[in-house]
Amino acid sequence: MVTKPDTKTAMQTLISDIRKAVPFDTPMEKLCDGPCTGCSKKLLDYLDMQLEEKEAELNAGLIPNLGELNRLKKSAMKIHATLIKNGLIKTD
Repeated sequence: MVTKPDTKTAMQTLISDIRKAVPFDTPMEKLCDGPCTGCSKKLLDYLDMQLEEKEAELNAGLIPNLGELNRLKKSAMKIHATLIKNGLIKTD
């Protein structure tokens, strides 16, 4: 029987997965190169701020609920899709 992780572990894993999947270190000249659907820089800044906030909450001992996990996941997925449209993330 497989046990599911607690919400703290799930949040840590989600944050780690997002940081791996999203190119936060993209140079500014590449962020604003060509047509955009949404401002990539603002989206990256927003997502990074959200991740830092969640990391600070975890470090302070707060336990996230499933709604918080779901909201962060949805937000990251929408931003990821926009970054694909803007050509910052390549898909196979």
